[in-house]
Amino acid sequence: MRIGVLALQGGFAEHIRHLQTLGASTFEIRKKSDLQQPMDGLIIPGGESTTIGKLLKDLSIYDDLKKKVDSGLPVFGTCAGMILLAREIAGTETAYFGAIDIVVKRNAYGRQLGSFFTEAEMTEIGVVPMTFIRAPYIESTGAGVEVLSVVDGRIVAAREKNVLVTSFHPELTEDNRVHRYFTERFINQSGER
Repeated sequence: MRIGVLALQGGFAEHIRHLQTLGASTFEIRKKSDLQQPMDGLIIPGGESTTIGKLLKDLSIYDDLKKKVDSGLPVFGTCAGMILLAREIAGTETAYFGAIDIVVKRNAYGRQLGSFFTEAEMTEIGVVPMTFIRAPYIESTGAGVEVLSVVDGRIVAAREKNVLVTSFHPELTEDNRVHRYFTERFINQSGER
């Protein structure tokens, strides 16, 4: 199993560390030529979604990555990654990959002072630690989207087809069960690409 981790900004190193504890082979995606490597899955980490979106286009990565995701490549987006994968970002005309039928509210919990930690139930995993940093949440979902976790009445994790998204940062805890869920439920069941 070989997983590419978008390494333009954010906690990509922490994602790589978790994946390696699960025995996955990883590589960083920083430029267009990195996409020529074989890839069974993709992680889009947190950071600043507008900046990552701009870099994806400036570095000519966006089109090739979108084709891979649209063709069924398993992808996991955390925080900003969730925003980039959403069909719609509330209050804007901007959308990036449009890979999961959700409407996301950006910085929904406020700025840095709105960051917090909690533990909550996530479908098929159990109670997991959740670190929220200037986090978005999901305002609404399409019919094909499965809600995986709700915190204080707000959707914070969901999946649809080949896409998994979380508002929180599972890579910032010592618990690797969300990454295991991604590798086992999305990659191992999708077959080799």
